[in-house]
Amino acid sequence: MHEEFPTDSPAVVTCGLPYANGDLHVGHLRTYVSGDAYSRALERLGQSVAFVCGSDMHGTPIAVNAAEEGVDPETFALEYHEQYEETFPKFNVEFDNYGHTHDATNTEMTRSFVRSWIDNDHVFEKEIEVAWDAETDQPLPDRFVEGTCPYCGETARGDECDDGCQRHLEPGEIEAPVSTITGNPAEYRTRPHKFLRLSDLQEYLQGFIDRLEGTDNAKNQPREWIEGELQDLCITRDMDWGIDYPSEGAAAGEGGDDLVLYVWVDAPIEYVSSTKQYSERVGSDEYDWEAVWKDHSDPDSEVPEGGEILHVIGHDIIQHHTVFWPAMLRGAGFNEPRAVMACGFVNLDGEAFSTSRNRAVWADDYVESGLDPDLYRYHIVTGSEFTADVDFSWDGLQERVNNELVGTLGNFLYRSLLFAERNYDGTPETGTSETVEGEIEAAIEAFQEAVDAYRVRGLGRAPVELAKFGNEYIQRHEPWKLTDDDPEKAAQVIRDCVQLSKAIAVLMEPVLPGKADALWTQLGEPGSVGDVGLEAALSSPPDEFGEPEELFEKIEDDRVDELNRQLAERVEAAGGDGEDGPNGETDGPNGETDGPNGETDGPNGETDGSKDGADVPDIEPITDDRVGFEEFKHLDLRVAEVLSAESIEGADKLAKLEVDVGVETRQIVAGIKQLHDLESLPGTRIVIVANLEKSELFGVESNGMLLAAGEEADLLTTHGDSAPGTKIQ
Repeated sequence: MHEEFPTDSPAVVTCGLPYANGDLHVGHLRTYVSGDAYSRALERLGQSVAFVCGSDMHGTPIAVNAAEEGVDPETFALEYHEQYEETFPKFNVEFDNYGHTHDATNTEMTRSFVRSWIDNDHVFEKEIEVAWDAETDQPLPDRFVEGTCPYCGETARGDECDDGCQRHLEPGEIEAPVSTITGNPAEYRTRPHKFLRLSDLQEYLQGFIDRLEGTDNAKNQPREWIEGELQDLCITRDMDWGIDYPSEGAAAGEGGDDLVLYVWVDAPIEYVSSTKQYSERVGSDEYDWEAVWKDHSDPDSEVPEGGEILHVIGHDIIQHHTVFWPAMLRGAGFNEPRAVMACGFVNLDGEAFSTSRNRAVWADDYVESGLDPDLYRYHIVTGSEFTADVDFSWDGLQERVNNELVGTLGNFLYRSLLFAERNYDGTPETGTSETVEGEIEAAIEAFQEAVDAYRVRGLGRAPVELAKFGNEYIQRHEPWKLTDDDPEKAAQVIRDCVQLSKAIAVLMEPVLPGKADALWTQLGEPGSVGDVGLEAALSSPPDEFGEPEELFEKIEDDRVDELNRQLAERVEAAGGDGEDGPNGETDGPNGETDGPNGETDGPNGETDGSKDGADVPDIEPITDDRVGFEEFKHLDLRVAEVLSAESIEGADKLAKLEVDVGVETRQIVAGIKQLHDLESLPGTRIVIVANLEKSELFGVESNGMLLAAGEEADLLTTHGDSAPGTKIQ
């Protein structure tokens, strides 16, 4: 088991690399905002941490699109890299270092990794068939070839079945290949390629996945790969754009064999390279990249030792970060990830993004709207649990901002500090009450638990819940009535509210960093709230501070109407019926159908989460046996909301759910443990049979039964937002 945070070892937080091939939209930004928030939270705990990332510059999509625009791939990719560097700070995403995969540091680091694999006999050469364009006399890697998937028969491209089963395809597997360069039928020719012998590391990976922390989807999804027949990974491609494969015996910096490395080799190595660049900039005394990444364990140890490595990624690239990447690290003598946090998709107003139809809220759209970036950060972080899909819409943003940030958080802060300034010129001269001190301590504990459980949403909820308590506290005691009748009591209440306000500033910094700094300044505190630890939440506020300003303002209906109108006009002007995946990812960064972050170009084969083309299950015939209406009426079917879900120890399939059925809370046992991410279920509305006789499974009482469809246990829910306890008619 790992130590709780903070630890004495340095940590690094990374996000999947945005692919330098398209503009960023708000769906892409989810992992970067979440990674930034989690990194800031670690710092609040006192953890030494670096937050790093970089642009992914290689791969066939960039080569293809650069050729279409008549520029070289490096020029093409650098333009997007520079755009990303400018965009992230506009959303208060502050990387300690942001590099790219084509720079000198990553080029040499990648070659060093590969040379270590070669030296450790993890690389072998094998003759394979690759598609070839006879007319241009050149090989056709990845996106330069299209054809038929050998597994499902759907149209596929060279390394992935986009439209069908979504499997990763090795070079030479695609049937009836066609050159995307000329449109002519391609032919197969035998070529030698290099493979990383993953099978050498299968036993290690089986131990690694048991040690891995993070979200349940990241820990569970890779097991079928690791525990089954693990295929070796082809690590080279026949193309010019990329990092040259360092042939055996080649000097440092030299390539060989007329091959470049597969994009999924050099992309994750950028995590190491970017950390090294940060360390070199600040000095190893402040942050030592080798202490994090290098394996410092005993040579015979089966478990590497080093710093705390945490990856915040999209759901589509779990396999890459939990199978390929730890194998790559182990084979080169590096440390392993401590945790992988994989998020769900982002939808736009209940539907998938469609970049081909311009149905997307681009990052620039949000910036040009004039809305504060912290509003987006709060909405995207708290809109759902991290592993679940989250919906973005201008209307949804308005509702969350007006109700929670303005109505709850902002309302408490402004009324408390304004009363304190007008009546006491700042903080009343008395101590914090035990009741309020206890509430702050509980909020700090909830914050700590969210970090240790890798629940980014919990970081955003902690300050709002504390503000809810504050509003109830000030309303219950009505200090405006006490100033004349009981001035000591009035002073105590307002002293408590000022302390709550300071605690909220500390707790809200990871998700709302700009607004937290503004609140910190209003309190008269020196410096930045980003520089203090959690203990500051309980330290005394300054004696004096000036009149506060409201931190948040409502988003008015006419503003939302205008933003919706602009989006609708753009979609109409674009026309077409383009269909993209749940993150809107056609050729865009982070998600995305173009590369190692997301990604329908990588070995994971996930084409935007679409299920089109998947095998249709056998449907059981409808029974001829009928039941009478009176018999059916005996079933009491109700809407219920899942409050918590956890596995039952010793049971392979069973999970225990606490559900709200309106009039009471019920405990239900259901066989969904292996079919659902339990962490993402709280907040889900389901349908249950409420009057089923109680039963006991594995010693746990079950008071009801949830309804689900098919072998995959697709949970039945309602189209609208029916309240818990609503009877199904």
